[in-house]
Amino acid sequence: MVVTMMVRAGGILKLAAIIFAFLLAAYLAFQLLEVKMDFKLGNVIVKSLPMHGGSITPVRHKCGLSKACPDGHFAFKMASGAASVVGPKICLEDKLIMSGVKNNVGRGINIALVNGKTGEINKTDSFDMWAGNVAPLIQFLKGIPEGTITMMASFDDPSTKLNDEARNLIADLGSTNINNLGFRDNWVFVGGKGIKTKSPFEQHIKNSADTNKYEGWPEVLEMEGCVPQRTN
Repeated sequence: MVVTMMVRAGGILKLAAIIFAFLLAAYLAFQLLEVKMDFKLGNVIVKSLPMHGGSITPVRHKCGLSKACPDGHFAFKMASGAASVVGPKICLEDKLIMSGVKNNVGRGINIALVNGKTGEINKTDSFDMWAGNVAPLIQFLKGIPEGTITMMASFDDPSTKLNDEARNLIADLGSTNINNLGFRDNWVFVGGKGIKTKSPFEQHIKNSADTNKYEGWPEVLEMEGCVPQRTN
């Protein structure tokens, strides 16, 4: 009788865990929908505008930015991952270059390398900083050519395997917050190889039980801007 009750109790706990996981996944799916809607908000605005003289006034900007970038700049918009469920998104010049839909993001630090002169995407990759090894990330960072724009976004945990060498290499790209990046923090950053100052394009939010939006993870970070095109 006791054994039967223990089995039943175990079954109830497993069922509760499954229900919790399902509800969390559903909630984060709605959050992904919000991010996706935000990326596409410009399209909705254009379609809803009234007709003026038989034409629609275009208001959408590249990557759904709130305003157009000046000449000689690349438009970007990006979002960090949501907990361990929804991957990050990186858009450059109206082209989605990294996302869960494209199946080219992963747990840890996601990186896109962009030619600073042409805006061409040179390479994308992700590095698992929870169960992976930091050595491939260090090798990747050391191989970034001069003049390359680097775009980075966190997913799940971006910091556990980071060491001083990796942090210093990212700091050399213009990051201010990399040395404070901790377990399950959210972080988005755009810098460059050969940058002479700290990058203005960086956001960081700590994993804190007092402020987390999700169970064990902070809210999603979104960032947009205009990166100057390299001229030499």
